[in-house]
Amino acid sequence: MDFPQICSLIAGFVLLALDLLVWHLTPSVRMLHRTLVRIFLFLLFSWLIIAIGVSPLQPSPWPDNVALNMLSTVLAVLWWFFAARTPTVVLSAMFFNRGEHAARLFQDILGAGIFLVAIVAAAGYVMQLPVKGLLATSGGMAIVGGLALRSTLSDLFSGVVLNTTKPYQVDDYVKIDSIEGKVVDIDWRATHLITSHGSMAVIPNSIVANAKVLNFSRPVDLHGVNITLQVAAHVRPGRVIEALERALQGTRHLLASHPPKASVKGAGPEFIEYEARGFIVSIGQRTEVCNHLFDLAHRHLEAAGISLGSAPLGPAVQGAQSQRWSRQRLLLEDVKIFRSLSEVQRDQLAQDMRMVECIPGQVVLELAQVSDFLMVISTGVMSASVHDGERLLEAARMGPGEVLGEEGILSEGRSRAQFRCITGCVLFRIDQVTLRAYLEQGDEFKAALNKLQLFRQGVRQSLLLQKPVAIKKGGFLRWLKSA
Repeated sequence: MDFPQICSLIAGFVLLALDLLVWHLTPSVRMLHRTLVRIFLFLLFSWLIIAIGVSPLQPSPWPDNVALNMLSTVLAVLWWFFAARTPTVVLSAMFFNRGEHAARLFQDILGAGIFLVAIVAAAGYVMQLPVKGLLATSGGMAIVGGLALRSTLSDLFSGVVLNTTKPYQVDDYVKIDSIEGKVVDIDWRATHLITSHGSMAVIPNSIVANAKVLNFSRPVDLHGVNITLQVAAHVRPGRVIEALERALQGTRHLLASHPPKASVKGAGPEFIEYEARGFIVSIGQRTEVCNHLFDLAHRHLEAAGISLGSAPLGPAVQGAQSQRWSRQRLLLEDVKIFRSLSEVQRDQLAQDMRMVECIPGQVVLELAQVSDFLMVISTGVMSASVHDGERLLEAARMGPGEVLGEEGILSEGRSRAQFRCITGCVLFRIDQVTLRAYLEQGDEFKAALNKLQLFRQGVRQSLLLQKPVAIKKGGFLRWLKSA
């Protein structure tokens, strides 16, 4: 006699199992289909239990039958959970994007609230429990739990504030107090960062809410970079700033729309601290650009006869000072292509170098010109531009210690680039006749010039083919100075 009712109740459980199966088997990208199927199964399940005689607003209609009473009570309670889950899914599909952490947090909080209501309703309507007493008891428990979990609740509400105000997002590069890294996750309790050392930093949201947050990723296309240097206080600041401004002009990474600046940052009895700052497009370039700026600053300060800090000078420079080497002799010591020459040859070559002063905008070597000289830059910034068939494109910027004109020296070939002074420059010229003797005496010197020529040809090809530029940190000087 009870068999048809039992079969109908079991059919309700089958519908619940079918809902779970369809939900997990349907791809998450087809959210609309999953939501529509869940709504249909919920309506079908509601119709089925009501048709049987089970109401989620009343206790079981079979109090005297243990099996039917148990099955109908469980189904009625499950209806409330099904009813709580369905609107949560519908609201998620309509208003929330699961890919956004703020939406996920609000969805979790909303879902928890709906399920709490469902639990209280199931307890009051289906199981006939004293809800008022339960609520009073749960209120007292909530106070006790709130006191015990106040730090966790602080993290939760701080997470709500952070996801609402959005001072940073996933993939942003931020600094929270003294911790710097890339944001990889923001949940209800903490913010997760990957630091530059590759370690995971987990910072509670309550700490973040009260911390100083610096977001390096905003705005998206403008990021500041700066370096600080110390120079002895007896050196006139004007000379230092002029050298640093030349260093800032020596890189193409800095945005011309926001002119870079050099300034005095602080002063003491022994040292004056200077800052050189500019802006770049991508935060990913920051380390590379800073390293390049330090290298450029060192080269331009050295070219101006200014030493950094109070660090002891290297052996080569100490030797140069003891012998009172000239600027051209120091350049020959600094550039790799001349290291294959003996000390005597470098001393003789330094005497044969002739100084040339150029004004800003002056073209030192024209495109397709056959040079009969090799130029070594002593001070200033020079631009190397190649032709793409329509116009000249800047391929690189050069500074103290870099050379040009090697193509004409090696094979009397035409220059593949135009070399133009951006700032006033001082160069040292070595004529082809002078170099011919050194080229005949040593293959290493000729091989170094060939290597430089091949490197620059690769840079030119990369630029014209619109491929990622092959210039590494430090540009041409990185190869020239590498040991």
